[in-house]
Amino acid sequence: MSARIFIDGQSGTTGLGIAERLAAIPAIELVRLPEEKRKDPAAKAALLREVDLAILCLPDAAAKESAALVAELGQSAPRLLDASSAHRVAPGWVYGFPELADGQTEKIRSAARVSNPGCYATGAIALLRPLVDAGLVPADHPLTINAVSGYSGGGKTMIVDYESGIAPDFELYALGLEHKHVPEIVAHARLARRPIFVPSVGNFAQGMLVSIPLFLDALPGGPKAADFAAALAARYVESEFIRVLAADSQDRLEAQSLNGSNALELHVYGNEAHRQALLVAKFDNLGKGASGAAVQNLGLMLGLDVAP
Repeated sequence: MSARIFIDGQSGTTGLGIAERLAAIPAIELVRLPEEKRKDPAAKAALLREVDLAILCLPDAAAKESAALVAELGQSAPRLLDASSAHRVAPGWVYGFPELADGQTEKIRSAARVSNPGCYATGAIALLRPLVDAGLVPADHPLTINAVSGYSGGGKTMIVDYESGIAPDFELYALGLEHKHVPEIVAHARLARRPIFVPSVGNFAQGMLVSIPLFLDALPGGPKAADFAAALAARYVESEFIRVLAADSQDRLEAQSLNGSNALELHVYGNEAHRQALLVAKFDNLGKGASGAAVQNLGLMLGLDVAP
C-alpha cells in the first residue's frame, strides 16, 4: 500500500526538489490540490484528512497557518514535515537532523511533527555539535561562521536575478546579523553564546561551503586540528551521508561537486605553527541542505527505504 504525501507549496524550489525525488518511488503517491483550490482552507483540510504525511514548503507565516490547520484535525491529522524555518526551535517539534546525536533518528521515526533543518544551519551544526559535546569547543566560546551558497537557495526572485544577469557575481547579505538560521544553530549546536554569522551568495546555482575559523590557543586544553577531525570522525563513523575527510595538500575547496546528492563532507584544516584551524562543511544547499534532507526524514517517518 502506498504512502500518500501532500506537498503544501510544491511550486517552490524545495517543493519541486522533493517532488522530483519522490516521483520515482513506487511506495509514494503524491497528492495535489487543484490549482483553483490551492488557497481554499476547506479543500486543504479535506485533502489533509486523506494523506499520511504533509510536507510544508511555504513561507514561515503560511507554514504556521497550515500547521494550525492540521492541529485542528485531531485524530484525522497527518504527520507533518516542515521545510520552512517556522518550527525549528518550536516546542513539540523534533529537529530533523538524524545525525545530530544518539537517539535523534528514533525521535524522527516516531514524531508527529518534524522540522527540516536550514541549509546553513546543517553545515554549522554538523561541525560544531560534536566538538561542543566533546568539550573541545566550549559552549560559550566566541565563534564566527562564514558561508557561501549557490543562488538557488534564495528563492524565485534571486534565481531570476542571477539567471538574467541582473545580480552581482558575489555578495554578502544579512549584514544586520539577524539571519533566521542563527537561533537553530545556537539551539541545536548547544551554544551558550550567539555566533557571528556572515552568509553570502555566489553566481552559481547550487552548492554550499560553511566555514568556521578557530584560534587553537584560545581554546581550553590546547587542542590540535587533528583532535577536531578525530571527534568529528567518531561522531559520524556510522553515518550514511556525512563523511569526514582527512586534510590534504590542496589549498582550495570548491562548492559544487556534491550537487545532486545528499552527501555532506566535513574538512578540518590546521596550521600548527600558527596554532590556527579551519572547519569546513561542503554540501548541496538543495540536497542535504533542503530537499534531500526532507526525503531522508520522510523515509524515517514512514519506515520507507528511499534514496534522498
